[in-house]
Amino acid sequence: PHRTELYEDPPSGCWPIVYSPDYNITFMGLEKLHPFDAGKWGKVINFLKEEKLIADDLIVQAREATDEDLLVVHTRRYLNRLKWSFVVATITEIPPVAFLPNFVVQRKVLRPLRTQTGGTIMAGKLAVDRGWAINVGGGFHHCSSDKGGGFCAYADITLAIKFLFERVPGVSKATIIDLDAHQGNGHERDFMDDPRVYIMDAYNRYIYPGDGFAKRAIKRRVELEWGTEDTEYLQKVHTHVEGALNEFKPDILVYNAGTDILDGDPLGGLAISPQGIVKRDEVVFKAARRRRIPVLMVTSGGYQKRTARIIADSILNLHSLGLIHSQLAARGAAHPSLEQMVRDSAKDLGNLS
Repeated sequence: PHRTELYEDPPSGCWPIVYSPDYNITFMGLEKLHPFDAGKWGKVINFLKEEKLIADDLIVQAREATDEDLLVVHTRRYLNRLKWSFVVATITEIPPVAFLPNFVVQRKVLRPLRTQTGGTIMAGKLAVDRGWAINVGGGFHHCSSDKGGGFCAYADITLAIKFLFERVPGVSKATIIDLDAHQGNGHERDFMDDPRVYIMDAYNRYIYPGDGFAKRAIKRRVELEWGTEDTEYLQKVHTHVEGALNEFKPDILVYNAGTDILDGDPLGGLAISPQGIVKRDEVVFKAARRRRIPVLMVTSGGYQKRTARIIADSILNLHSLGLIHSQLAARGAAHPSLEQMVRDSAKDLGNLS
């Protein structure tokens, strides 16, 4: 494989939380023309700092994915098309971008997305090394090798998985659990006939992208109705996450934790409470940690101002439950002691009853 800086080991004291200030998209107020809060990633980090969970020198600094990195999945033809501002305007759904010179578009729109993509690839390796990792950005699940859309210009989920398959011995099977409100048609198209990848996708069946072809790649499809609420949603997530992980034992779980399921989201059309989102993430992490499956979480969609606070609260909750902690930051700690496993199961039984 090609040389990449994305797989260099970060300082050992770091939490496997990946971020860069370069994630945030800000210029001339254009970002306000999209319902997306294009500064959400920085806000998540600020909340975590306020709560004293992390400090700047304890997080892993994301690096931008290079063309060579991107070509592991993307076609040269697709990357060349991004040199046309109108193509990027269509993908990001910000029409005025079409009228900007492409060097501005590259710097202000695509570089942040490439840095988030680099972050997801880095977090893939960190998750395998440390048992878990969170990229505070990423989750561009509508992009496939040769087509972007829905604000997704690079296929970071596909890239992270392909990088692991090609570079990390012992990683040959992956599960994607996609709980963004939208169908993850990008990774579905990329892994359509790949038996190494198991996809579970729970989404509002009536909204974008409605990609019937891509649905054929979903092994566990959970189609939700308009206005689905916490009780039904969490019950379905719990049942199907458990089912998915019992059916197929992966070496890595990529969890697309979109927050656009939040009640009132203009695009998602579902009605999940902030507490419901925190609980959902807990369900996924518990299922993965109990089975000793490394989990990589990406934040994906979420289009309201209160979204950043909810993501931070969820990470704080995972930490308070001991599902993520910095001590795991030592290699091999993905296999806790037997007594820890006994304690975990006792705790889970207590929680279920």
